[in-house]
Amino acid sequence: MNEKRAVVLLSGGLDSATVVAMAQAEGYSCYSMSFDYGQRHRAELQAAERVAAQLGVREHKVIGLDLNGIGGSALTDERIDVPETPGEGIPVTYVPARNTVFLSLALGWAEVLGARDIFIGVNAVDYSGYPDCRPEFVSAFEQVANLATKAGVEGEGFRIRAPLQMLSKAQIVQAGQRLGVDYGLTVSCYQADVDGRACGKCDSCRLRAAGFSEAGIADPTRYV
Repeated sequence: MNEKRAVVLLSGGLDSATVVAMAQAEGYSCYSMSFDYGQRHRAELQAAERVAAQLGVREHKVIGLDLNGIGGSALTDERIDVPETPGEGIPVTYVPARNTVFLSLALGWAEVLGARDIFIGVNAVDYSGYPDCRPEFVSAFEQVANLATKAGVEGEGFRIRAPLQMLSKAQIVQAGQRLGVDYGLTVSCYQADVDGRACGKCDSCRLRAAGFSEAGIADPTRYV
């Protein structure tokens, strides 16, 4: 296989769209994976399809899950309100084990594809305080990936790539613009309406808006 393949987790938001473009800039043929996990902001799935088409990924796959079956997050349980003011500690928008589950499925697809690099758009600078966005988590999952797979045991190790890990939101926006990402196609809001319009109040909206402002780039987000 001469093609250099990578699996990229693509939510449909600003960060993951940027990561697809970054992986492509490194010469990877990208296979993007999204998850229909019971999230209330389902407009991001349509956004992921748009981004995949705009950036020309080799294949885009949507996996169905039922994380709202266990609940525990404002993103999967309609009875828990999405906070519209900053709070302390890990917010209620944290989805239990989400990135662990997503990376596990991406790992399975990567092994089938013969890909050895998995890209994820986690960030430890301008983020909401989620424990599964930290460098320690990314490093630990990479160890698991190489212990738990046939490819890893046979010496064809996997790498979990998190190129946004130490970038500010403004730096991410600037990088994406240089790489031709159309951020008008993306949806980041935790409670976007069915047309993908953002609330402008949730943590994700605040971080996104601040990123465009600090980058000196016009914000293409559509608001309610």
